[in-house]
Amino acid sequence: MGQTTEELNADIAGTREALASDLDALQDRVSPSAIVERRKAAAKGRMRQLRSRVMGTAQSTTSSSGDTGGMKDSAQGAVSAVEEKFEGSPLAAGLIAFGAGMLISALMPTTETEARASQRLVDAAKEHGQPLLDEARSTGQDVGAQLKDSVAQAAQEVKDTAKESAGRIQDEAKSSVQEVKSQAQN
Repeated sequence: MGQTTEELNADIAGTREALASDLDALQDRVSPSAIVERRKAAAKGRMRQLRSRVMGTAQSTTSSSGDTGGMKDSAQGAVSAVEEKFEGSPLAAGLIAFGAGMLISALMPTTETEARASQRLVDAAKEHGQPLLDEARSTGQDVGAQLKDSVAQAAQEVKDTAKESAGRIQDEAKSSVQEVKSQAQN
């Protein structure tokens, strides 16, 4: 036979509850804010994994962030390769991060503000550096002049000493020759 009104109402209420929960799940699945939250949670989980691998911790953290939609771009693949290669090496990870930052900054065009700031820095360096350069040049010339004088004086002393030595050797040679002559005559 047919169902009673109470049974039908209970059946309709159950169907409504099931549909409401399905609609809530569907709304959560397609809602942009929910998608962003899931992506943030997934990224945080990957960063925790990377940190634990790089720092060499014994605990393995897993991400319970839900479905990421199966999207992995080449950057994520590169991060995975780096994670596996440099596991437990914080210095290597720091160097990799520094290099990646340098690469990214090199690819970004300079802004007008940065160009003006760098030009001001160059101008200030020239303005403040010129007196130092002049002073260093003057000091270098003074040191060069002093060294020139010292070298000339040392060369003159060596020359004088060599003349004296040559004179002594000449005198000794003459006396030796006379000695030999006197001994030969005897």
